[in-house]
Amino acid sequence: MAHRFDPTILREYDIRGIVGTTLFAADAAALGRVFGKIVAEKGGKRVAVGYDGRLTSPELEAALVEGLAGEGIDVVRIGRGPTPMLYFASVTLGVDGGIMVTGSHNPPSHNGFKLVLGGKAFFGDAIQRVGQMAAALDAPAAPRGKVEDHSVFDTYVRRIAQDYDAERGLRVAWDCGNGATGEVVTSLVRQLPGEHILINEVIDGTFPAHHPDPTIPENLVQLQEAVAREKCDLGIGFDGDGDRIGVIDARGRILWGDQLLIVLGRDVLSRNPGAQIIADIKASQVLFDEIAKAGGKPVMMQTGHSLIKTRLAETGAPLAGEMSGHIFFNERYYGFDDAIYVAVRLLGILGRSQQTLVDMIDALPPAYNTPEIRIDCDESRKFAIVDEIKQRLRQKGAEMSEIDGVRVRTPEGWWLLRASNTQAVLVVRAEATSEAGLERLKALVEAELAPSGVSLPAETSHSH
Repeated sequence: MAHRFDPTILREYDIRGIVGTTLFAADAAALGRVFGKIVAEKGGKRVAVGYDGRLTSPELEAALVEGLAGEGIDVVRIGRGPTPMLYFASVTLGVDGGIMVTGSHNPPSHNGFKLVLGGKAFFGDAIQRVGQMAAALDAPAAPRGKVEDHSVFDTYVRRIAQDYDAERGLRVAWDCGNGATGEVVTSLVRQLPGEHILINEVIDGTFPAHHPDPTIPENLVQLQEAVAREKCDLGIGFDGDGDRIGVIDARGRILWGDQLLIVLGRDVLSRNPGAQIIADIKASQVLFDEIAKAGGKPVMMQTGHSLIKTRLAETGAPLAGEMSGHIFFNERYYGFDDAIYVAVRLLGILGRSQQTLVDMIDALPPAYNTPEIRIDCDESRKFAIVDEIKQRLRQKGAEMSEIDGVRVRTPEGWWLLRASNTQAVLVVRAEATSEAGLERLKALVEAELAPSGVSLPAETSHSH
């Protein structure tokens, strides 16, 4: 009965692999049993399970439910939908944990699981422990748990719609990317004022239109075309499982996670003066400055949506977000990353404002930055390189933050170097107040990397 997972699938924030290569139905069943034991250890008995629109999700979901029930856990199956719908079920159904079968924004051949235990993100060491416990599994002794189907679809859509707080509606293009948000968004827009143009709203696990990741500009081209063609106020795109958002303005410009947080943060601070707004270390200095200017306390922390979600719960901050498009509302909502909910809050702000989204973005100080530069680096070397560079910077007395890699401030701007938690890469980002300043910053970064035998790939900058 002992089970061994392919070690590559037990990741920092979730369990993910290639179906039929590193991930199988037997893994889902073993995960169900182990998670069942963990829930029972904590005195729990019920777990909610949901799945996304991938072709392999129904099979993995069935095996997962079998594993949980076999361990004596009562399973509430909420059916197909976005990851935040499973988070919503975990918060509202009085269950002790939740598991979402989802490959998130990965290619069609991938799939995996996101886990919630006792209302908190389940990640890091907890995921490593799943592997250890699976290796010690024996025949289940518990009587089988009950399995029930319980849709939260209508309640969830109503809950999101109820926080739309403007009289007027806007003209909005939505791109669901054939991901798991399609049915929810189709139902939601019927409950919102304004005019709504939906594209790629049919759930299709082959992702025929484009890859479902709104942080990659080419995946937003169709949305940009729809906004231009239909003369929309803005366009909203989602990743494959609906926990990350992409936004474009009426001129077709992409709003990155930090710009979106400025728009959302100012609104939240108008009701919660002095509140903390949390963002990850990759965010623009403009964000931290604008939040302070709006009377908030900007908090910079490590990248990683599970880490941010945990910090949000600890501090009670009303809003947090990261560059990747994970945004968390604690004000009037439950503190988990729900891109569909974020969209509704954004539309409410714009519906109440005299300014358009274009006006808001035009008014921000200019920032010239590199995209996220990824440098392939041996797994065994990546953290060591960051440490070597930190040492050299300390000796020079650089002004820096060391909460996640190293972020260095200079009169021209800032640059960041960190090791990825999930891949064998180093990540570099730089931002300056001018094009020339950015070139100087990149030369500075090159000079710091060189003694450790690393160099920047030839790449271009873009302003935002």
